[in-house]
Amino acid sequence: MMTDVSASADPPFRLSMLVNDRRYRSLTFQVIVFILVMAGLWWLIDNTVRNLALMGKSFNFGFLFQRAGYDIPQTPIPYTSDDTHLRAAAVGLLNTLIVSILGCIAATVLGVIVGVARLSRNWLFARLMTIFVEIFRNMPLLLWILIIYAIFTEILPPPNAYRGENPAASMILFDHVALTNRYTSIPTLAMTHDPGSLDLGARVTFNWATIAFVVALVGGWFLRRVLLSHAQSVQDRTGERPLTWWRSLAVMVLPSLFLIWYFGLHLKAPTLQGFNFTGGLNVSNGLVALWLALTLYTAAFIAEIVRAGILAVSRGQSEAAFALGLRPNRTMSLVILPQALRVIIPPLISQYLNLTKNSSLAIAVGYMDLRGTLGGTTLNQTGRELEAIVLMMLTYLVLSLIISAAMNVFNARVKLKER
Repeated sequence: MMTDVSASADPPFRLSMLVNDRRYRSLTFQVIVFILVMAGLWWLIDNTVRNLALMGKSFNFGFLFQRAGYDIPQTPIPYTSDDTHLRAAAVGLLNTLIVSILGCIAATVLGVIVGVARLSRNWLFARLMTIFVEIFRNMPLLLWILIIYAIFTEILPPPNAYRGENPAASMILFDHVALTNRYTSIPTLAMTHDPGSLDLGARVTFNWATIAFVVALVGGWFLRRVLLSHAQSVQDRTGERPLTWWRSLAVMVLPSLFLIWYFGLHLKAPTLQGFNFTGGLNVSNGLVALWLALTLYTAAFIAEIVRAGILAVSRGQSEAAFALGLRPNRTMSLVILPQALRVIIPPLISQYLNLTKNSSLAIAVGYMDLRGTLGGTTLNQTGRELEAIVLMMLTYLVLSLIISAAMNVFNARVKLKER
C-alpha cells in the first residue's frame, strides 16, 4: 500500500515566531532598533524645542536674510557688510572649498613624491623623506598653522620694502610674486579683448571667456571619448589599434590655445602703488599659511599610504618590467603605481575628508571660512547657535559625501575587474 506524502504546509504564524524563527528574528530586531532610534530622536527634538521655548527662542532660519554688518577680507565673490548672513555664509563656504581643493591637489602631489622617495635606494634621500614624514605627522596641525603664519607675519618684509631704487626686498618668480608680512601678491589673468560677462542676478556674473574655455574643455573631452571609442571598435574588428594620441591632444589643447590667442590672455604682474601692491591678486597670509600647513601635514600621511600601496605590489611585477627593458622610472609610472592605486585610494579618501574638515582651523589665522562666517561672526551676532551649528554640520556632511562619492567612482574604475 503506497502512501501519498505531500510537502508539509508551513505552520500557522504565532507571535513567538518573531523571536524564535530565524525567518523573522532579524527583521524583528531591526524594527525594534528603528523604533528606539526614532523615539530617541523625537525625545531629543522635543526636548530642544521645549528648552528653546522656555528661553523665548524659536527654531527658524530667518536670520540668514538679515544684514550681516561685518566685513570679510578674502571674498571670491562680491560682498559688502550690507549683504545678508546668507551671502556671508556663501563666501565662507567658497573660501572653505578653495583651500580644501588647493590643499587636496598639493598634498596629493607632494605625498606621492615623498612616498616614492622613501623607497629610494639613495640612503640619505630616503632618510630625509622619513624625517619629513615623522616631523609633520607627529605634531598637531594647529601648531603647524600657527608656526607658518608666524613666519609669514614676523619674517617677511612689509610691502613698502619693495620701494625705491635699491629696495630691501625683491619679487620672485620673474618679478611676478611679492611676499609680504600682510599678504602674498600674485599675478592675475588679464585679457586684451574682454568679451564681457553674463549677469545671472544677485551680483553673480560669469565672464564669457570663462564660459568659452569651459565649453572648449568639455567639448574636447567628449571628442576624445569619441576618438577612443572609435579606436577601440577598429581594434575589435581588425586587431590593430590606430594612433589617437595626437588627435586627442589636438581636440583637448588646440581650442584652448585658440581662445588664449583670440582673447589675448596674459598674466598681469602686481605693481607697487603707494604702500600696497595693485594690479594683481593680494592673497591673505592666513589663506597661504593654512594651505601650506594643510598640504604639508596631509602629505605626510599620504606619503605613508603611497609607500604602503607600492610595497603591496608583488616584487615580481617590477622584476618582469626590468626584464622587458623598462627603466626604473617607467616601471614605477607604468607598472607599480597603477596597481598600487587599488590599495592607495580607499585610505586616500579619508585623508581628503580630514583635510576638508581640518580647514575649519582657519579661524586661528583669521581666514574667514565657513567656520569663521556662519559658525563665528554670524552665530555671535544673531544668537542663533543651534541653527548655525546645524547648518554647518549639514554643509560639512554634504561636502564629505560628495568627496566620498567622487573618489568611490574613481576607485570603481581602477579596481580589478573580474571576468
